[in-house]
Amino acid sequence: MATMRMREALNAALREEMQRDESVFIIGEDVGVFQGAFKVTEGLLNEFGEKRVRDTPISENTIVGTGVGAAMAGLRPVVEIMTVNFSLLAADQIINHAAALPYMFGGKVRVPMVIRMPGGGGHQLGPTHSHSFEAMYLHVPGLLVACPSTPADGKALLKAAIRDDNPVIFIEHETLYGVRGEVSENGDEVLRFGDAAVRREGSDVTIIGVLKMAQVAEQAAKQLSSEHGVEAEVIDPRTLRPLDLDTIRESVSKTNHVVVVEEGWPHGGVGANVAALIQEQAFDYLDAPIQRVTGADVPMPYSKRLEQAAIPHEEHVIKAAMATLEGAV
Repeated sequence: MATMRMREALNAALREEMQRDESVFIIGEDVGVFQGAFKVTEGLLNEFGEKRVRDTPISENTIVGTGVGAAMAGLRPVVEIMTVNFSLLAADQIINHAAALPYMFGGKVRVPMVIRMPGGGGHQLGPTHSHSFEAMYLHVPGLLVACPSTPADGKALLKAAIRDDNPVIFIEHETLYGVRGEVSENGDEVLRFGDAAVRREGSDVTIIGVLKMAQVAEQAAKQLSSEHGVEAEVIDPRTLRPLDLDTIRESVSKTNHVVVVEEGWPHGGVGANVAALIQEQAFDYLDAPIQRVTGADVPMPYSKRLEQAAIPHEEHVIKAAMATLEGAV
């Protein structure tokens, strides 16, 4: 095991997969000479050369379209979109092509590609760089969606995504790039999609946190225990499509109370989807309504104070947990 930052863990995953498989290459804006906007591709151009680490013009639809064509031809591209907001410029290639082509050709064509997208608030980058679009891509059949919250999961999930024969939307939270954690140095360790992590065991309430909100949920759980005597079980889904509903359902059957935490907007969000699935498949276990904690229903502000007001924090999770417990019947 080694201690790495998230960006270093992702870099290690890219390097190991490029060494393992010559069909893997990286393409995107500033991924080569500049070594990535968040330095995830640092050192890869020098090691693998311009053929496999390709800088591109500022044209997201073209970048992703190139990746789709390369994947159909037998390569395994890793496309970097500089921020998740810019992926909207490539929505046609992502939704109408990458996701749909295997279905259009009856499975005879595969699109094994990864589209990496940094997102999330906290760096005062405003509404065109800081949104959380997990729910948007979760909505699209044909796409897999990964949302790692720790360096270990970032590395193992990215390796799994590169090896998968389906197009993968790989969302990285911008404020987690500097987070440190223990990471396996085993080049063959991958994390299967659809396996959630139970970050903390508890008996009173289940808290499900996505991306950075998984860490916020853990901190809230510690405060609930120390200040209120409430033992919360914290679940990090790690992938949203497929979603490990079995682990969630098992936790709900034990705690009978649920809080879902995400940074995205409330309407049609990840939390709304998870809450609906729990209502459908675990309703008999619930002793109170499910509580949702989300980002504010506004474009992400530039102002630091307003930005922080738009993002969920521990106190919001604690309030929601206490609300569902007080609503028990």
